[in-house]
Amino acid sequence: MIGDQSMSKFLTILATLTVLLIGSTVSAGTPKPLPNLDDVKGDKCVAPKDVIRVEHKYYLLHQRDETMRKGIRTKEHSLKNCINCHIVKGDNGKPVTIKDDRHFCKSCHTYASVQIDCFQCHASKPSPRPAAVEK
Repeated sequence: MIGDQSMSKFLTILATLTVLLIGSTVSAGTPKPLPNLDDVKGDKCVAPKDVIRVEHKYYLLHQRDETMRKGIRTKEHSLKNCINCHIVKGDNGKPVTIKDDRHFCKSCHTYASVQIDCFQCHASKPSPRPAAVEK
């Protein structure tokens, strides 16, 4: 017959395994929808898709450092150019902001569970083009 101590250990292990199995099943829940990575306005990105998806943070940080610390402004890796190319329009036909789950950056960052802080300072939708000056 099994002793009281052995039975206690067995029940503790069984309870732990049950909690772990139930917890992993509950946390799995429904899968997150994949972000739409095809919403682009331009012909091609500044880097191949597999590179830009992983390295874009470093491109943007390098661009920030070049601009803020050295005064060098280029368009190639500017956040503004990314925003102007990756436009997602809402039901009203206007570009959505970072507050909308469909926003290009937000959809990907939400999927990857990565915090995005660029838009605390920067605009999250394209700026309207200035009207042409008549001569």
